[in-house]
Amino acid sequence: MEGLARREFCLVLLRRMADTRPDLVAEALPVLGADRAEARAAHRRWRALHHTERAPHGLALRAAVLGPPAEQEDRKFGDVDLVVRRWPLPLWPHLRWEVLGGPDGAVLHEQLVRAPGSAVSAAAPGALRVWGHVVDDVVTLPGAAAVDPGVPSRLEVHLPGRVRARFVWGLQQVDDDAPG
Repeated sequence: MEGLARREFCLVLLRRMADTRPDLVAEALPVLGADRAEARAAHRRWRALHHTERAPHGLALRAAVLGPPAEQEDRKFGDVDLVVRRWPLPLWPHLRWEVLGGPDGAVLHEQLVRAPGSAVSAAAPGALRVWGHVVDDVVTLPGAAAVDPGVPSRLEVHLPGRVRARFVWGLQQVDDDAPG
């Protein structure tokens, strides 16, 4: 797609992360050689692609923007054949952008996931790393409960000891004590 590629896709992801971690987004923008205005423009182009008839949709849109996936696997869920595709992104070399697609090419779920061989330490209650851990690292901890806040790009995981880990696009943004 003209004007979008993996770097710009990182800017799209950062746009939602800025809602919870503007400090980390401000640090990440220069790493990508970008500023807030370029991040906003990339996000606008991404949203416009979703509403343009001539643009590809679903998995085809992701492939058009991100190129061929680095990894692809077929997965069965009951009687439904699904496809999982993963792409590396320049801002998070220890992660992959994972898209779960349906048989009709629709995107069913997408988030950042741990890359094979990542050197990030295992998650443990009281030792969670913002922008280091992903949902799968935390949701498997003893006593963890995933809570859907009703926003497609977000998830919370509640842990014993009143700890609440918040995620945007699968990447941990905050861990804090839950309100009383």
